[in-house]
Amino acid sequence: MNDFPVWAEIDLKAVAHNVAQVKSLLGPQCTLMAVVKADAYGHGMSEVAAAALENGASALGVARLCEAVELRARGVDAPVLVLGYTPPSMCGEIVKNNCDQTVCSYSDALALSRAAQSLQMSVRVHVKIDTGMGRLGIDANGPGSANISEAIDKALAIIRLPGLKVTGIYTHFASSDSSDKSYTRLQFERFMRVIDGVGAGGAPALVRHAANSAAIINMPETHLDMVRAGISLYGLYPSAGVDRGRVDLKPAMSFKSRIVQVKSVPAGYRISYGSTYETSKPTTLGVVSVGYADGYSRLLSSKGQMLVRGRRAPVVGRVCMDLTVLDVSGVDGVSVGDEVVIFGTQDGQAIAVDEIASMLGTINYEVVSSITHRVPRVYIY
Repeated sequence: MNDFPVWAEIDLKAVAHNVAQVKSLLGPQCTLMAVVKADAYGHGMSEVAAAALENGASALGVARLCEAVELRARGVDAPVLVLGYTPPSMCGEIVKNNCDQTVCSYSDALALSRAAQSLQMSVRVHVKIDTGMGRLGIDANGPGSANISEAIDKALAIIRLPGLKVTGIYTHFASSDSSDKSYTRLQFERFMRVIDGVGAGGAPALVRHAANSAAIINMPETHLDMVRAGISLYGLYPSAGVDRGRVDLKPAMSFKSRIVQVKSVPAGYRISYGSTYETSKPTTLGVVSVGYADGYSRLLSSKGQMLVRGRRAPVVGRVCMDLTVLDVSGVDGVSVGDEVVIFGTQDGQAIAVDEIASMLGTINYEVVSSITHRVPRVYIY
């Protein structure tokens, strides 16, 4: 037992299990990149990276160079790909930290090439192709073959730049988590046309990757040389549109707090900011040491539920920055110090991340990624 008023438990055995489950879907020549950006979706980047690598991941993906630098500082020596933009002025840091950098346009690649040459360095890069996400990448998102040809020409021009060593090429699917896979198939067809054209243009063999968690589960034809698994490693399914029968994922994070005060109040008692909730009968209240500054959204005011002694207790009144009030009238024997489960399991009952996401009108990715840094992570090995 710990003495934290609020904490997130991270089950690294669940992460190991999920890595093995994802690996079981891959062919023998396909490797796994574990995406650990955004502090491993709130789970703790260094700890999750270590667990993923120990259980079969071959590389790591991050969004920003600072994340790659942190991994290196923690002693991680596996390949790390920076998936986002890095200014050419940081070229030296890319090389110093032995990272691979994404390039998304010829102009960015040219600037990076010049920076590398000025430092007498060579930078490893992956070329990103925009096949329909409409975000970062060389545009191959048009309706005709001319657009594909332009993308091929730009990719080849990047490959030929001095100071750059292009080792990979990839794209990102916009809707592979949808039950309708037609757009993802179109994206993949565009990507393969670019790859074929780049190969015909004399490019060296490149690591080809496209599949995210949803495509890993549902579209094995997109696996290619490497896949990028993110949300699935944390035991969460990308959406209701994926085939959950193909892979057994175990949630790695539980979010917990404690009762810090119990009070019995009469009918007509107003609760929290704005007095938006008023008791209709004598009520037992439990004040919980968690608020929106910890990542428990204010949108859950008078809407959310938490587990106390294995029973669901509703949130009453507005969620505050540091505290939330529950109606624990239906829970026997509640006392100060009792564990409260915000999401996770307790005494055979569960509140799922997906349930909270549905209440908020968002996705499970956002719920776990929103748990803030002031919440201690407690690791289960």
